[in-house]
Amino acid sequence: MLEGGCHCGRVRYRASGRAYNRSICHCSICRRTTGAPMVAWFSVAKADFVLVRGTLTSYQSSAIGRRGFCPICGTQVTFQDDRLAGEIDVTTASLDDPEAVPPEYHIFTSTKLDCVKLSDGLPLYEEQR
Repeated sequence: MLEGGCHCGRVRYRASGRAYNRSICHCSICRRTTGAPMVAWFSVAKADFVLVRGTLTSYQSSAIGRRGFCPICGTQVTFQDDRLAGEIDVTTASLDDPEAVPPEYHIFTSTKLDCVKLSDGLPLYEEQR
């Protein structure tokens, strides 16, 4: 069982089942919606993700994607791809123990910031895997 939440504690969640698509995303939308040079994500089956406290506010960040964030502190917690109704992506750093879900690869490296130097040895994908 994975547990996590937002910075202020208003939103808490549990994610059960297998964590997959463990990636670090370098796309410009992830960067702009977090103010960070990259964002680590993992996916779980949507049925395995439960909010146990609070509610997320959502933002349609692209034609196919909606991001869920805490309405108080702004922590981004989820991403839902309209084409993949059965799964939900969760920000790895919102976990209580982010080390429990280490990334397996980098995605959208074609738009990676030049100042970011990757030396972790993980596979690199120019777009999605």
